[in-house]
Amino acid sequence: MIGEFIGLAALLFGLVFFVVGVVGTLRMPDIYTRLHTSGKISTLGMFGLLLGAAILMPSTALKALSLGLFILFTGPVTTHAIAASEYRRKEIAEELASADVSTHSDSPDSNN
Repeated sequence: MIGEFIGLAALLFGLVFFVVGVVGTLRMPDIYTRLHTSGKISTLGMFGLLLGAAILMPSTALKALSLGLFILFTGPVTTHAIAASEYRRKEIAEELASADVSTHSDSPDSNN
């Protein structure tokens, strides 16, 4: 009886964390803060769900543990890869914009 209550509480924690995290992701102003919230969703929310599943169904505890470890190791790597990609994309866009401005400012029509 107590185990079921703890398992349901863990599932509820994970679900609430997912909902609040998704709302936070939608409300954040830029990609870097959105990545922060999505990183928290994927770790804490999923750990709540996995803990609840492991408590309610003890036969799946080993699978839940292995999935939790997988998420723990791959989540930060994924978030870092997306952030690095966005940073490089912005650098390339700025370089192209500055090259475009310098090309147009050297044209003979711009001196009139």
